[in-house]
Amino acid sequence: MIPTGFASRHIGPSPEDLRLMLDRLGLDSLDSVISAAVPRSVLDTRPMDLPPARSELDAVDALKGLAARNRVVRSLIGMGYHDTITPAVIQRNVLEDPAWYTAYTPYQAEISQGRLEALLNFQTMVGELTGMEVANASLLDEATAAAEAMAMAFRTGGGRRFLVDRAVHPQTINIMKTRGEPIGLDVAVVDLASAGFEEVAGVLIQYPGTDGSIGNWSEVAEQVHAGGGLVVVAADPMALVVLEAPGSWGADIVVGSTQRFGVPMWFGGPHAAYIATHERLVRTLPGRLVGVSVDSGGRPALRLALQTREQHIRRERATSNVCTAQVLLAVVAGLYACWHGPDGLAEIAGRIHDLTGRLRAGLLAAGLQVPESTWFDSIVVGGAAGLADRALEAGFNVRTLPDGRIGISLDERSTAHEVQTLLSALGGGDLPKDAEPGIPTWARRAGPALSHQVFSRYRSEHDMLRYLRLLSDRDLALDRTMIPLGSCTMKLNATSELLGITWPEFARIHPYAPADQVQGYLKLIDDLECWLAEITGYDAVSLQPNAGSQGELAGLLAIRNYHVARGDADRIVCLIPSSAHGTNAASAVMAGMQVVVVACDDDGNVSIEDLAAKIEQYRDRLAALMVTYPSTHGVFEESIVDMCEMIHDAGGQVYVDGANLNALVGVARPGEFGADVSHLNLHKTFTIPHGGGGPGVGPIGVKAHLIPHLPGDPLEEGSGAVSAARFGSAGILSIPWTYIAMMGSDGLKAATHVAVLAANYLAEELDDAFPVLYRGAGDRVAHECIVDVRPLTKETGVTAEDVAKRLADYGFHAPTLSFPVAGTLMIEPTESEPLGELLRFVRAMRAIRGEIDRVARGEWPLEDSPLRHAPHPIEDVLADEWLRPYTREEAVFPLPELRQRVYFPPVSRIDGVAGDRNLVCACPPIEAYQEMAPVAVVAS
Repeated sequence: MIPTGFASRHIGPSPEDLRLMLDRLGLDSLDSVISAAVPRSVLDTRPMDLPPARSELDAVDALKGLAARNRVVRSLIGMGYHDTITPAVIQRNVLEDPAWYTAYTPYQAEISQGRLEALLNFQTMVGELTGMEVANASLLDEATAAAEAMAMAFRTGGGRRFLVDRAVHPQTINIMKTRGEPIGLDVAVVDLASAGFEEVAGVLIQYPGTDGSIGNWSEVAEQVHAGGGLVVVAADPMALVVLEAPGSWGADIVVGSTQRFGVPMWFGGPHAAYIATHERLVRTLPGRLVGVSVDSGGRPALRLALQTREQHIRRERATSNVCTAQVLLAVVAGLYACWHGPDGLAEIAGRIHDLTGRLRAGLLAAGLQVPESTWFDSIVVGGAAGLADRALEAGFNVRTLPDGRIGISLDERSTAHEVQTLLSALGGGDLPKDAEPGIPTWARRAGPALSHQVFSRYRSEHDMLRYLRLLSDRDLALDRTMIPLGSCTMKLNATSELLGITWPEFARIHPYAPADQVQGYLKLIDDLECWLAEITGYDAVSLQPNAGSQGELAGLLAIRNYHVARGDADRIVCLIPSSAHGTNAASAVMAGMQVVVVACDDDGNVSIEDLAAKIEQYRDRLAALMVTYPSTHGVFEESIVDMCEMIHDAGGQVYVDGANLNALVGVARPGEFGADVSHLNLHKTFTIPHGGGGPGVGPIGVKAHLIPHLPGDPLEEGSGAVSAARFGSAGILSIPWTYIAMMGSDGLKAATHVAVLAANYLAEELDDAFPVLYRGAGDRVAHECIVDVRPLTKETGVTAEDVAKRLADYGFHAPTLSFPVAGTLMIEPTESEPLGELLRFVRAMRAIRGEIDRVARGEWPLEDSPLRHAPHPIEDVLADEWLRPYTREEAVFPLPELRQRVYFPPVSRIDGVAGDRNLVCACPPIEAYQEMAPVAVVAS
């Protein structure tokens, strides 16, 4: 029934468990589950043409073979990517620790206090470095962060022109052009020092510039403001340790990448970008924002602030389609700052700057040309032929410029010995013992960069190790419990799949390294693209989009550009069902499309009648239908093939959102049942961990006619690139490669079968306590189900949120709350959870239903019930007085089994409204943390 080998480890239920689950449903085989749930019109039972499944040992050995085909050459290319040193205590206890990398987005704040504190550290770090009042919890990369800032300026200032200085990194310039054109924004590359600023939305400045120079931009900032525009600055955080903060000389928005704060280059990603701004612009800030509030006991507590900005709610009115962050990498960068502290960072930045000055002096003494009079870590060198070849022979990659000069960027790993080797290779003599500084007096930071105590408190490894454990103990992640989130597929992230990401052959590769040095990466990428194309039925796959949101945008831009190339530029209407993911509508707007909502019927399916009416109404302007399959309501819609044909007959294209691909692999191929393009969430179906809300990868698959419109090389103008690196977050692509290699065709198919079986099993077990809202053909659900709490709310006042919070006392992360239907819970068990964990969840839900019944019978007043007081931190339970109508034991041990695995949330129910009314998005004084509840206690 289940293939042997790795697949039997990845798939949770045993053969005996599967038989019990099938018997509960009255079915005789896994195939019968699929036959009952999946429409014949899309069912495709052909084996996938994939290599035979490898054992874990063989797969890891094969991955080592690919790594060996990469050549780690010391990179001094720069351009926003620098070699760095990840502190071992952070690498071992965060980057490689499942307590951190298997966590989900902190929507359930009470059980996410650890990673929220780590993100608040990150926001505080960014705010202090940039001199801005508010920073968010990270974005995807520097180039797309700059594009998000441009959109903020466009919405705020209203001008139709956006000026980019010539000294901005080339990949950023090209991303800005990709993103500006669909929304009608003219992006012009100019010399800002001599430009005019009338009627501009804003400008972008690189600080320091891509050539290494440090400009005095205060007068330009004044002129831009006088013209009504905003000043956006892309700033290197290591340079900001010693340079004056952009906020002090006129910046309105500051963006950048924190990669060099301990995050490997990884051939381009994943990296935590940042964006920071003034308080007056906070409601246009994209992405997630951690804020300080209080819980019901008055304790300081953290949560995502201003969540009404999230695109899941705002849809086509969203300020961005980015609903994620690079949480794991932001955590690493923030902790890097905590580890080194202001003195350590100043020492690192000072050493880099000193070595750069000495190298520059040595090159000038050798008769070479170094034109810049200011610098931090980067210089441009000319005056001789073959400089890049000489550097490479000595073991260094440098930046090659179109005019034959080279760029050199030093970093944390640079030493005097290494710089001497490079200088000698370029024709220089002895490295000078000192040199004049390259930072002019007016550009120097006046005081320490990071003043908050959190950046000075954890300097010994014991202190840091215990701080990391304290934070992780406050959270619930997959290493501790099932996370039954519908739509987000929180499945096993196998250890063997993650082994390769910190190998230097993958970690220390610059995204613009020469092709002959990255043959292992290119082979891995080619394998993965071919495998994903085979799995989905598409003709080609691009791995460039570094999140699902970027995949949506890339796919919609491909459709838009396809229509434009055919002379159908007026085709801009995108039909989106009312049940769709919120990012869909936001992405369509960013792609320059007009969103038209299509109604759903009472069963949660797209209304064919309304779809037909909308097609007829917008026939000549129809660009696309964007639909999720299986639907967001957790069913396989019978009419998907008909919908595709209706759109194609009207001249449109079909975008199938691949968020729910975990129900399709080995069962149906979107590219063959009518879709033209899909994005795939590799952090869902293909086991890249969620990392607390990032990293992710959102590649797109397309049919042949859309291949010319796939995103290209970000260093090539007009390429349509959507991410700063050609292969996006390449550093984590070894995870899905290893997963597919170990599962093979049969294993992947079995995983889908078991995922659908598990969802139907839970639907059957829970239906009498919490009715399942939608079912498809054969009275079955797909890979997830929605349970309806609204009737109980009407009868008792108990809400879906009450159930979600109470589940924390049972040791569970809550299901997806009130999406896509308010007052419901969407549950997805995945194929990885064993039957014992599914039954533990069923017992918890049934026990909560029993508590609701006690409220209904009047035994407990709702407002004084364990449901409304949930979750229960240990501080409340051990209080001297206990005046509640239920016992302490009923609060924390509602089931006897919890005595063996109790989890105490660190805070009680958080007051989100209070946090939004008094917005604080940086670390409070350290005394505030001392007042927080004790660390969560786990007994096993």
